[in-house]
Amino acid sequence: MKKITLILILLLLNSSLSAHAAVEKKGRLWQDESVYSIMIDRFNNGDRNNDIDVNAKDPLTYNGGDIQGIIDKLDYIHDMGFTAIRLTPIFDNGKNGYHGFWVKDFYKVDEHFGTMKTFQTLVKEAHKREMKVIFDFVTNNVAVDHPWLNDTSKKDWFHVKQDIASGNENQKELEQGWIDGLPDLNQDNPEVKKYLIDTAKWWINKTDIDGMSLPEVNYVPLSFWTDFSTKVKKVKKDFFLLGVISKDNSIDMQAYTGAGIDSVVTYQYSEKLRNTFASTDQSFSSLYSDVDKNQQSFLRPNFLDNEYTTRFTSDIVAKKQFPGSRWKTALLYLYTTPGVPIINYGTEIALNGGGIPDNRGQMSFRAEKELIDYITKVGELRNQLPSLTRGTMEMLYDQKGMAVYKRVYKGETSIIAINNSSKSQSVTLTNEQIEDGKELRGLLGGDKVNSHDNKYMIILDRDNSEVYVATEKSGINFPLIAGLVVVYLLFTLFILKLRKNKR
Repeated sequence: MKKITLILILLLLNSSLSAHAAVEKKGRLWQDESVYSIMIDRFNNGDRNNDIDVNAKDPLTYNGGDIQGIIDKLDYIHDMGFTAIRLTPIFDNGKNGYHGFWVKDFYKVDEHFGTMKTFQTLVKEAHKREMKVIFDFVTNNVAVDHPWLNDTSKKDWFHVKQDIASGNENQKELEQGWIDGLPDLNQDNPEVKKYLIDTAKWWINKTDIDGMSLPEVNYVPLSFWTDFSTKVKKVKKDFFLLGVISKDNSIDMQAYTGAGIDSVVTYQYSEKLRNTFASTDQSFSSLYSDVDKNQQSFLRPNFLDNEYTTRFTSDIVAKKQFPGSRWKTALLYLYTTPGVPIINYGTEIALNGGGIPDNRGQMSFRAEKELIDYITKVGELRNQLPSLTRGTMEMLYDQKGMAVYKRVYKGETSIIAINNSSKSQSVTLTNEQIEDGKELRGLLGGDKVNSHDNKYMIILDRDNSEVYVATEKSGINFPLIAGLVVVYLLFTLFILKLRKNKR
């Protein structure tokens, strides 16, 4: 009994030591989410019965990952602090369509991934864990052997075949070209538009998903997205639409958000992130200078890599840097600045890879946990502190690879310090930047900074970061001292009793 009491007291004390000032986060906004992005075929094989023509050694065909495999790892994802998952397309695909973009049947789950019932179970299990589910909804093209191509009544469902190189700068021409040789749907055709919208509504009603990511959004007319978003969002409250552009052509982001798409993935910001964090001693100025450009910064997708790019780890290795340290620094910035972090599967093990398909390697669950533990810790902070997802952002210091910025939401102030340099650094902040008389409590490393002469001095080792919360000075913690005394007495009594029983 006393042993149980001792454990409880220790847990209570640990809770009081980690307590920090916070404000209540009412409701749940999409900007509060953190997304774990999964290529279904490369994540986890949970059902060997659907391993049809699977060759795990061939990166250009099915490797065996499936929906059951994701269900089996939901706790793994949830425990890292992720609040949503995003999946590559799940529709029935043509031969070797492991990526999901060679669609043959919009109303059927690919047999390699499982069944409709399995997918419904995935959504239900995710919702039990208060996690949201998004999947890619393909609207631009179908498989080269889709039955519609042999249906004369659907001749007008496609644009006339044009083999357009994906790097072409003519956006209007691209919209009517067969990208990568895939049959290009004509969304201006009322029948095509109705079919795609009805299909999207059917999936929401059938599975209760929470959002859709929309690949190649810039190759589909804006008029289509206006109708699509209006009708689809009527099916489910707070349904989220994430546009994904295939190339960073000069497009107007506001036009897409104006058409009802909530947020748009761009590669320009991702490139800035990669350039800043792949090595040390880089300025942060290119990152925060455009926080409010193009779209609402709070909903901007923040990512370092995805299934279309080389892995960020490859950048780090090319710079002859240690992947673990670089990833930690980059992830902390993603998690504590305006935007929705979208983390590619395998990030937690620093998965490496070059171009497609090398960047789509199989996930391994037999890896060191250091980076996983770090993601778990920063994920917990992001979920606990409203200031990190809803607060204003102000850069307080940015020199020689060291940055300190402030996030403020209602009564909560978070100070984030990142030493992205090759040596230890110190920064002195004034009472004009942080209210005097406060105590900065470090929630990652346990650092504590008090004001002296209206100034705060933050000292960080190289490749180190800290998230502080500004609180009232703690002074002498009498409850904590009293608790420690009680623990000591109980522990002493417990030891004495053990010795007595041994006699």
